Amino acid sequence: MIHMTVWKKGGQYSGFSFEGHAGYAEEGSDVVCAAVSALALNAANSIESFTEDYFEQEFAGDGGYLRMDFPNGAGEKTSLLMDSLILGLRGVLDTYGDEYLTLTIEEV
Repeated sequence: MIHMTVWKKGGQYSGFSFEGHAGYAEEGSDVVCAAVSALALNAANSIESFTEDYFEQEFAGDGGYLRMDFPNGAGEKTSLLMDSLILGLRGVLDTYGDEYLTLTIEEV
């Protein structure tokens, strides 16, 4: 199962993490894992390319782990990209259910 956690501080995004593998199908054929990976990596790359926000990042592709922290908070563009990421993940959840993906939003 993929566990995605989003952290907010004072209602503002402060980071997110993805960990695990979906287990929907065999490696190489797992559409849930592929969808979540594409959404997560696109969000991370978009935040890096299209915003000026400072972030810290950890990534382990083969281990199914990605974490981004925004120590100074998320600006308007990063917040929009995070909203888009969450929208996409909710679409995956609606289609495939919470057997393969969990999404937790925590106020820290």
